[in-house]
Amino acid sequence: MKNNVNILGINFLNKGFNEVVDLLTERITKGIKTFVVTANPEIVMYAREAVDYREIVQKADYVVPDGSGIILAAKILNTPIQERVAGYDLTVRLLELADQNGWRIYLLGGKEETNKKAVSNICNQYPHLVMAGSHNGYFKGKEDKIANEIKAANADIVFVALGFPRQEKWISAHYAAFSKGIFMGVGGSIDVLAGEVKRAPVVWQKLNLEWFYRLVKQPSRWRRMLALPRFLVEILKMKK
Repeated sequence: MKNNVNILGINFLNKGFNEVVDLLTERITKGIKTFVVTANPEIVMYAREAVDYREIVQKADYVVPDGSGIILAAKILNTPIQERVAGYDLTVRLLELADQNGWRIYLLGGKEETNKKAVSNICNQYPHLVMAGSHNGYFKGKEDKIANEIKAANADIVFVALGFPRQEKWISAHYAAFSKGIFMGVGGSIDVLAGEVKRAPVVWQKLNLEWFYRLVKQPSRWRRMLALPRFLVEILKMKK
């Protein structure tokens, strides 16, 4: 089985969820700096149209399939991917491991109140990890200052919740300044961690309808969801 599967110009890591976790754990333990992108069809379509963003994603150490649409596309193209690696699930598993190993965490992004709630909930639920620092997502003009703060925090994992494409662009722009750490864009996961948004029930997840649940709960996302049919059209064109 291929280690990577190409979907519309983006190479996805073709490993199971636990394999991805083991891979990242090993890199944290060895102090190997790592840039992870959790990509869904919306991100793939944006990368297809924005050359600068596509180059950033292509340079990431790992791009994992965060979205049932990616898994479906891989099947249609006869290059199956083992399983979905949801960004939220990966975030939670890394927090669990941080709790077990005393890893240092930095949370960047969200509104001030959202960031504080997420930090509080994380610290309550995972008391043995080290919350090395946090900052909201509003720091225009202080980009380098924030990067220096994170570097000084000596974090093992930096969760960047600025929403795409900003979070990946921020990581890419400052990546060279760091010598260690997992850097992962986690988007709306911060809202779930803060308790402001509920994740789709397991039954919706198993039916691959998590995207629909989010649309029902957040109708303002409808414009973003238009990327899904466009994505499938492009995949079907490739199949011909």
